[in-house]
Amino acid sequence: MAAQDLTPQLRTRLSRLERLVGWFVTIATLLLLAGLAYYVWSLAERKGWRKNKAPYHTYLQSAGGIKEGDKVKLMGRDAGEITVIKPMPPDFGDNIYVEFIVFGDNIGYIWDDSVVNVRSSGLFGRYLELSKGGTREKTNVFETYREKGGKLTEVFSRETQSFTNWSRSSKPFWLLAIEPPELGTQLDQTVAMLKESLTNILQLTNALAKTLNNAAEATESANLLLRDARPLMRNFTAISENLKEPRGALGEWLLPIAMNHQITALLTNANSTVSNVNSTVLNANTAVTNANTNLVVMFAEITQMLENLSGLTGNLKAQLDRNQNIVSSVSKLIIDTDDMVQGFKKHWLLRSAFKEREKKEAAPRSK
Repeated sequence: MAAQDLTPQLRTRLSRLERLVGWFVTIATLLLLAGLAYYVWSLAERKGWRKNKAPYHTYLQSAGGIKEGDKVKLMGRDAGEITVIKPMPPDFGDNIYVEFIVFGDNIGYIWDDSVVNVRSSGLFGRYLELSKGGTREKTNVFETYREKGGKLTEVFSRETQSFTNWSRSSKPFWLLAIEPPELGTQLDQTVAMLKESLTNILQLTNALAKTLNNAAEATESANLLLRDARPLMRNFTAISENLKEPRGALGEWLLPIAMNHQITALLTNANSTVSNVNSTVLNANTAVTNANTNLVVMFAEITQMLENLSGLTGNLKAQLDRNQNIVSSVSKLIIDTDDMVQGFKKHWLLRSAFKEREKKEAAPRSK
């Protein structure tokens, strides 16, 4: 139906609705344009489109966990992004070439002593973090790029230790990378270490079990030894009890009481015999002195020797009173003394002295 066929009231209402729709479409379009402008502005901020961009590159052993477009951090905040990741030729020392850009004021923090640290992110992820330059203790440290008029103009050359003109075709500045092993490699190393440790633990457990078995056997042997030693200890206890007797049980074992009386009588007789021998030797000494002065001296020495012998026997008797264990030695000494006296009687030099004494003793008997 044509608009002319409508009533004036319907035409008025339709024109109002058209104006409302027009305003709605206009406002929606403006909002869409504003949102698009904000998105472009935030993207430009994120990508650094309105800022200077300084290119850098480094070399890694593995590209695991990183990809193009990942952020590069500086002091914990985003400072750039990775632009190129590509493998190196087989004969090259490193495996992966990584190129990235740093934009804005962050460029001023990157000096020639800065390094690229490869950090772990999550379980298998990684990211690049730049260290702040100019903090190491060394001389002649320079910034990597210089700006003038809001643009990059010069780049530092390590070969000449000076700044040269920079253009977009210039090679990116190289930074050293510090790359720890990947998490997977570290896990493999940890598993290998755990396997070795588990093997050592099992060996230690076996050795400990063997040691415990040996200790149990040693304890059982010690118990048997103690059981066998109990009779010996009882015997030793009985012997020690006898040794504690006041009269001395050990002495009674070696020398009974009857033998003690016999030894005492024997020593008394031996003392009398030695006294007689001493008297006889003194008489012989007198006779020899009248015959020869030299013999007098000799017999004086013999007399002294016999006196010492008499003292020795006296001391021996005293010792025998205290110790009854040397009876056999005393008996042998008495026998040897008697043999010595009999030898004196038969000696050609001394037998005359004994003959005179025998004559004197025989004369009174004949009267």
